Amino acid sequence: MARGGHNKERDDAERKCIVTGEVQPKAGLIRFVVGPDHQVVPDVLVKLPGRGMYVTADRAALDAARKGQFSRSAKQPLTVPDGLADEVERQLARRVVDLIALARKAGLAVCGFEKVKGWLAGGARVRVLVQASDGSERGKTKLWTPEGARYFGCLTAAELGLAFGRQSVIHGALAAGGLSDRVVEEATKLRGLREGNGGELASGKDKEAR
Repeated sequence: MARGGHNKERDDAERKCIVTGEVQPKAGLIRFVVGPDHQVVPDVLVKLPGRGMYVTADRAALDAARKGQFSRSAKQPLTVPDGLADEVERQLARRVVDLIALARKAGLAVCGFEKVKGWLAGGARVRVLVQASDGSERGKTKLWTPEGARYFGCLTAAELGLAFGRQSVIHGALAAGGLSDRVVEEATKLRGLREGNGGELASGKDKEAR
């Protein structure tokens, strides 16, 4: 997250991916730092000290970064732990779950088909529609993404269940607000990692009911 005033926030909004060389919004990048043992450490919360190395949030980029890009960026030999992409995915999934849980506790999120449908039909300002990747396709197509909202299908029913304090959840919705914007940012990264890993994902475009 950017620190300081608004001008600095705008200046810090973009970073260069060490793999592709492209400058892009930080919302689509994963930050890494060098640990005290010269090991690459993911910084999903963007809080660890040290110079950050940024990689596009997808598995192909992370796999490429393992093959020398981290060391070249840091200008020193680094150790890249096995299963780095899996660990980043795990941390991101937990982050998204935690943010949705915070939104629920603040009264900004509901789950269950009927409650979500009620929000959508009642004109509630839905910012995010979330549905479990392993949920019934037939049931999921009965709900729709409002214009200007975002859809994510990158969490499992068990993961959504953790967010809502239940065993499993298929449908959820978040109202507009700062927490929902953070969910969008982190879920976008998670979707990037799971897209090439067999996860069921939606495009960023609105999804209409059939």
